[in-house]
Amino acid sequence: MTEPLLQAYREVERAMAEYNKVLNAYVASLQASEKADPDKLERMSHGARAMRDSSSIYLSYAKFIAYGMPESEEMISDELQG
Repeated sequence: MTEPLLQAYREVERAMAEYNKVLNAYVASLQASEKADPDKLERMSHGARAMRDSSSIYLSYAKFIAYGMPESEEMISDELQG
């Protein structure tokens, strides 16, 4: 696939990983806080989990597209190794 498309995919992948890392740190800070609102903590915990799952699904498809929609996942692995 074209290099700009792969580069854009990798940038999105890094950005989503960073976002999820910061979001998880925020949830951890809420958990450690004695003053945290329990409802907010629960909503943020569920939201962080949903964001992680959603971004995983999104990135899986974005990777598939970035590698030219190959016939199988093995073809992506082969391209990454080669």
